[in-house]
Amino acid sequence: MAEKHWKIVFMGTPDFASTILEYLQEWDGCDVIGAYTQPDRPGGRGQKVRQSAVKEVALKYGIPVYQPLNFKDEADVEQLKALKPDFLVVAAYGLILPQAVLDIPSVLPINVHASLLPKFRGAAPIQRSVQSGDRATGITIMKMEAGLDTGPILVQQALGIAWNDCAGKIHDELAEMGGPLVMETLLRYQDGRLAMMPQDDSLATYAAKLTKEDGLIDWNREIAKVDTQIRAMHPWPGSYFFWQPEGDKDPIRLVITPGKVSEEPVGDHAPGTIVGEFDSMLGIACADKIYLAEKVKPAGKKEMDGKSFMCGYMAKCS
Repeated sequence: MAEKHWKIVFMGTPDFASTILEYLQEWDGCDVIGAYTQPDRPGGRGQKVRQSAVKEVALKYGIPVYQPLNFKDEADVEQLKALKPDFLVVAAYGLILPQAVLDIPSVLPINVHASLLPKFRGAAPIQRSVQSGDRATGITIMKMEAGLDTGPILVQQALGIAWNDCAGKIHDELAEMGGPLVMETLLRYQDGRLAMMPQDDSLATYAAKLTKEDGLIDWNREIAKVDTQIRAMHPWPGSYFFWQPEGDKDPIRLVITPGKVSEEPVGDHAPGTIVGEFDSMLGIACADKIYLAEKVKPAGKKEMDGKSFMCGYMAKCS
């Protein structure tokens, strides 16, 4: 069967989605006739108005861009309907789509979700999977329904999580996996091979949206739990704790980057104590062992290794 040029309206916002859009734009099997993304908003330290990653890719390829605040305005629904898409392809759009929108495509509305559904429905599946210590995650392509990630599964592909993988690395690998999997889904439909498997709701778990507070480290836990949290929160929101210097000084907020799980016993050190430097990494006591942070960044200062921190903040240079 010859390839059909399906008309696709793509909906997404961040880098994860823009990677998938790149794949679809370069594929001969479809025509991306429009890109929906979140409105431009201020962000970063200077609070400058910024375009989404999807908008940047769409403009690069000359794809028409649409940025409704939501679809409560009937005019926005009618505008989408006028495009007459065969498929809606949605990836990390950031909006709950009403049934009136899901009914528009002539074939299917499909969603690219970064977990092996029904596990980790919701906003932060990659980070919550790493945080839970899972050894695998993946991409699920599903038919969209009005519920939160509840629709039937069309295609799934797993991805292993290594012991030292951070959320940022898994994010990039899943984004690269997502584009080809959407293409595979469309080809299966074209060939009459696309099956729909209902999700088992009894196995569903929820991946809550991340906040900056998710990065606050509780050193009273065992090192394995601390390690998975630090890797899950890298690169955003980052992992941090408040260190109390000797004397009457105010606590200092320290951001640390992922490092190593050591076999060093904590001895008499209380959880959260900075124990010292280990091969230029900063040793911090957990409930059972010493975590070795690769880098540390005191509030308002540059990032440094453990040796530099010990010299500059604890006057202990080896």
